Amino acid sequence: MIRKTFVTALACAVVALAANSALAQDAVKIGLVLPLTGGLAPVGKQVQAGVQLYTQQHGTSVAGKKLDLIIKDDAGVPDNSKRLAQELIVNEKVAVIGSALTPSAMAIGPLSTQGKTANVVMVSGTSGVINPSNPYMVRTSFTLGQQSGIVGEWAAKNGSKKVVIVQSDWAPGAEATAVFTDAFTKAGGQVLDTIKVPLANPDFSPFLQRARDLNPDTLFVFVPAGQAGTFAKQFAERGLDKAGIKLIGPGDIVDDNDLPGMGDSMLGVVTAGIYSAARDSQMNKEYVAAFEKANPMRPNFISLGGYDGMHLISEALKKTGGKTEGDTLINAMKGMKWESPRGPISIDPDTREIVQNVYMGKVERVNGQLYTIPFATFEAVKDPLKMKK
Repeated sequence: MIRKTFVTALACAVVALAANSALAQDAVKIGLVLPLTGGLAPVGKQVQAGVQLYTQQHGTSVAGKKLDLIIKDDAGVPDNSKRLAQELIVNEKVAVIGSALTPSAMAIGPLSTQGKTANVVMVSGTSGVINPSNPYMVRTSFTLGQQSGIVGEWAAKNGSKKVVIVQSDWAPGAEATAVFTDAFTKAGGQVLDTIKVPLANPDFSPFLQRARDLNPDTLFVFVPAGQAGTFAKQFAERGLDKAGIKLIGPGDIVDDNDLPGMGDSMLGVVTAGIYSAARDSQMNKEYVAAFEKANPMRPNFISLGGYDGMHLISEALKKTGGKTEGDTLINAMKGMKWESPRGPISIDPDTREIVQNVYMGKVERVNGQLYTIPFATFEAVKDPLKMKK
């Protein structure tokens, strides 16, 4: 009797172990390294919200496998990003890793290459992050070049003659400046000066005063999303909004997450961006409604990096029949096309860069709130820095 009971218990244990093993094999782990605390926490929270909304709408099972999301907070510190990514790749054995800010993406890139792990860049706007030395990286965010060149040409054609550039002093700011300067000067404009502002805990006031003293007719500004509200406040405090100086830039400076609290000094600001919560499409209206129902904030362009990142991962898994090897997934992602709340997008099969519409927009007040209202569309824009190579 005792022997029979033992054998039965052992058989049950074996069955349970086999079931657990099968479940483990059927789960696809996706690791996200995001800044959820610190000065750039709003960036990470937008990505996280976009990812979670996608899974709520489309479920957590793809190609017969369960998607297991593992989210880690790096506080925007690259050393943390590297450590957490290594844990996810080596210990958790994630099939896909999602990276955020440029320093984080640059720290994680070599690790995903060593581990042959698909790496979806959901925030970084620096062109150089996606390169031949990191063949497992693909982007669902944007590049600053896509936007800055377009706004540079527009400014020169619409009355801007003398521009001062104010940029955050890090890689995305440098690229935004370089592409804008090239486009603006080729179109006949003059850049009076380029003023660099420290990324950490910035006080824009002295830099804005320096810019005003140069007497430009236009200010081209790049600050990362999350700092736009502080910039807008100090722009108004220095009286630049009343000095007849036009304010232009990439979409980051009128980030939908910050825009509601910026005040009337932002009215009339013109930007080139990849997304506006006011974009007039049924898909976007439904996206904004669902996002705002689930979160105490308006979705911004960064949220789409997470939302579309999950779409890319899910569709790639469908194409591979659930196979998760890095080469297989990345090859499935190349050339993929779909409709997003931001418009039609695709992944360039040669560069692994996102190709998307860029919208010229102007800040207006709609139903008592500030929104960027698109007034012109540039379709299927590629990263200009890679097009030159």
